[in-house]
Amino acid sequence: MRENEVVKRAFAMPLTNPAYPPGPYRFVNREYLIITYRTDPAKLRSVVPAPLEFDEREALVKYEFIRMPDSNGFGDYTESGQVIPVSFRGRKGGYTHCMFLNDEGPIAGGRELWGFPKKLGQPTLRTEIDTLIGTLDYGPVRVATGTMGYKHREADLAQVKAALEEPNFLLKIIPHVDGSPRICELVEYHLEQLVLKGAWTGPAALSLTPHALAPVADLPVLEVVSSIHIRADLTLGLGKVVHDYLQPSVRRPLRNYERSLVT
Repeated sequence: MRENEVVKRAFAMPLTNPAYPPGPYRFVNREYLIITYRTDPAKLRSVVPAPLEFDEREALVKYEFIRMPDSNGFGDYTESGQVIPVSFRGRKGGYTHCMFLNDEGPIAGGRELWGFPKKLGQPTLRTEIDTLIGTLDYGPVRVATGTMGYKHREADLAQVKAALEEPNFLLKIIPHVDGSPRICELVEYHLEQLVLKGAWTGPAALSLTPHALAPVADLPVLEVVSSIHIRADLTLGLGKVVHDYLQPSVRRPLRNYERSLVT
């Protein structure tokens, strides 16, 4: 194979049989269970990377279980993880803190293209009689269980759509061959061509169990604030770099908690 052929074919690894195809990545009948809870602000402070900021007065986390039965190039799989409400230069959005899923293609593609913090796990999302149930197992250990009353009340679709269309932020890290960071970037992406098919609320509960390699319980549940069940079709848009950590640093204003440390 000639050098120019390598460059022409170099989309993803392995070169001759990539783990996932080029996009666009369209999802049909995507189903969410999102439980929003209040946690310890000190715990959030230790994991939210600057220049992202979060509201310390609220200290919220969104625990997500996502069922994806029909996704272009990725197939049929389920995902679970934590998204932290943040702001970036005055724009509100969500920072994906961790994700666990059961499909190699979107694990590889998510990490390599966007920088999703994806690891292998065994999540589920299903309806059991009158309850929507989400679970996450890491190996034989159950590390998360979320439950919600099934379709108790319809949600405001305009508000739900606006929330889904907010920017999402990821910390993309790709190491050099010597182990040092070659890419360390804050990436922004959006959900596109969104067709919202329904959204409902209801009573909810969330239980997280400590685990060394799936540390979702490191952001403890202090109070469940709200829950929502969503069905939608959407396209996962490709990202753009909004901050490069490896470029020479530019002096930035102190965040609120940093300011309190020096005064």
